[in-house]
Amino acid sequence: MLRYLTAGESHGQALVAVIEGLPAGLALTAAYINTQLVRRQGGYGRGARMNIEADAARLLSGVRGGTTLGSPVALLIENKDWANWSQVMSAEQDAQVEERVVTKPRPGHADLAGVLKYGHRDIRNVLERSSARETAARVAVGTVARKLLAELGMEITGHVVQIGSVAAVVGELSLAELKERAAASQLLCADHRAEQEMIAAIDQARNDGDSIGGVFEIRVVGVPPGLGSHVHWDRKLDARLAAALMSIQAVKGVEVGLGFAAAARAGSQVQDEIFYENDRGFYRNTNRAGGIEGGMSNGEEIALRAAMKPIPTLYRPLQSVDLVSKKPFAASVERSDVCAVPAACVVGEAVTAWELACACMEKFGGDSMDELRRHKDSYLVALRQV
Repeated sequence: MLRYLTAGESHGQALVAVIEGLPAGLALTAAYINTQLVRRQGGYGRGARMNIEADAARLLSGVRGGTTLGSPVALLIENKDWANWSQVMSAEQDAQVEERVVTKPRPGHADLAGVLKYGHRDIRNVLERSSARETAARVAVGTVARKLLAELGMEITGHVVQIGSVAAVVGELSLAELKERAAASQLLCADHRAEQEMIAAIDQARNDGDSIGGVFEIRVVGVPPGLGSHVHWDRKLDARLAAALMSIQAVKGVEVGLGFAAAARAGSQVQDEIFYENDRGFYRNTNRAGGIEGGMSNGEEIALRAAMKPIPTLYRPLQSVDLVSKKPFAASVERSDVCAVPAACVVGEAVTAWELACACMEKFGGDSMDELRRHKDSYLVALRQV
């Protein structure tokens, strides 16, 4: 079974992660992971923090000579801004933790709920961990999973389909074309016309001291049928993927396939008819289900979308109430982005990769990559005999 744990605060010394259950023999380097960390920091609309950090993961254990050993893999991502926060965020008893105390909860954040839950008097004890800075560790972890999936013939592509009210139109682009166009875009958007309108919308939000959200899509090809399960609610693949995407900061909605649009259609316009050919096996001419039926992958492309609300930290702050005085104040302003939808898309790719890797390990199993491949190959052979 695959599992991982992350730790670290936004302005702490570092973000760390430990991954357990990876098979031995997976080719893995820090350079491969860092490619995705760079992508997470990009995107038009990001804030000043991205000019400070230059995220790079260090592999501390579980990898030797560029190959996993089967033991836990430990990752570390240093926070370059730690030098400016070493006293305020220090773990030592004599640290100057009373500096930069935050007592004004920001609407839309974990601030108020967090201090009420844990009994804190300083909101910084909440915001440091609830910050989306934590997703750097999850991207590193998800990139390891992405590598495992690639070895099993699966490929993940994410792209931004909407910023504010501006929607992209990608038509029938192949996955290769979609990936190429998104990679060349400042917003991971495959529609150049829409991208220019999106940039204008972000600029307008910045000028207004506001923020703006959007929608990103994740597509996965090469997924064999049978990942997940219909047997228990917590084993359903779509439920697990939806939970993973919803766990990304500021994501407020997830769709699989047609998603909410299916509710407005007749049943005949929602289901995917099944066909069979000797050389192809079972297949569909449509993919309205998004590659998942009954909680299991059905062999078609997996298609997911996630809606990200506008970031709640505003440079024109909303009203709040001070924790100590109980008087109304303008909410505290922390350094933030105007739009982080492209970054959230990269995180979405990572968390999707992780859940699919977990499902693969559950379905096929194996202590080494060779064993894992053999199990998958024998399963596919058995499917062709159905």
